[in-house]
Amino acid sequence: MTQILRLPAEETYRHEIDALQAEDVGEKPTNWQLSPQAVVKYLMGGKTKDGTVISEKYVGNRRLIQTAVATLATDRALLLLGVPGTAKSWVSEHLAAAISGDSTRVIQCTAGTDENQIRYGWNYAQLLAKGPSKDALVPTPLFRAMQEGTLCRLEELTRMGSDVQDTLITVLSEKMLPISELNDAVFAKRGFNVIATANNRDKGVNELSSALKRRFNVVVLPLPDDMKEEISIVSKRVAEMGQSLHLPVPGNAGEEIEKVITIFRELRGGETLDGKIALKTPTGNLSTAEAISVMVNSLSQSHWFDDGKLSADTISQSLMGAIIKDPVQDKTVLEEYLETVLKKRKGYAEFYHTMNDLL
Repeated sequence: MTQILRLPAEETYRHEIDALQAEDVGEKPTNWQLSPQAVVKYLMGGKTKDGTVISEKYVGNRRLIQTAVATLATDRALLLLGVPGTAKSWVSEHLAAAISGDSTRVIQCTAGTDENQIRYGWNYAQLLAKGPSKDALVPTPLFRAMQEGTLCRLEELTRMGSDVQDTLITVLSEKMLPISELNDAVFAKRGFNVIATANNRDKGVNELSSALKRRFNVVVLPLPDDMKEEISIVSKRVAEMGQSLHLPVPGNAGEEIEKVITIFRELRGGETLDGKIALKTPTGNLSTAEAISVMVNSLSQSHWFDDGKLSADTISQSLMGAIIKDPVQDKTVLEEYLETVLKKRKGYAEFYHTMNDLL
């Protein structure tokens, strides 16, 4: 049993990638380990000729993944855009794993990210001893990806400042990174490209400049339209994470997941599923990712403290934590929802009483 908490996608799904490589006879862009068709199959799921089952990494529109893969086969960078919890980072990681065999060339963009973390940095001991030299230069994941002809991932691109974002313009348009201190530059090898993720509905984001936007092909990943699809996504990820964390999944997990997704979709959509009652919406996003988090936390609580029993009593605290981001406004929204909807709904009495007690 590995002691590593979370392996990168190319290690976790190594057997699937190997099976696809063994049967892949399609044309491959330079420095790609799989053909574009095999990359789509890796993400969307299927079965190889030798019977290896390729698990479904993305549940949604196949055409979106085809568009993303086709973009990466050109010299255009890819921007995965969507509200929080639409699997942008998940898709980004698996695209890099399938195409380059390395998803760890990643820069997590934050408000504190500066140009040195995007372009290159310096080993200051070497710099003071010998002055600017290639030995003193510290390459970033972007720098290495350009040298090796692989993919670089930029997570939450809109989190970093606009002036730092624009550092990418030269890299994306000229495919080169000037090193002015050495009067030199690094030129990207074939196979290099950038996958960026950004959310378009959140606090603390910096709008991309028009010049930078023009250098990306944008693929918008939507929230699941269909409730069955969303239940399927949550059930699959909860089972995978339960296995990874050695948390048994109780037999009634499917029923409880359906109840949580129902509550999420109604509050997120501003009306009950049958459209008969209009509802106020909370300030949070109540995304699919948050539903997964609620259920995994509930599994942990049920395993360690409730003899493995998954119930409304176990789930309610995590569920309320996901709903109530603003302690005043969201609390009012939840109280109204409990009284107008859950109080009268069959099968939800335990949720109603437990959450009322916690409010």
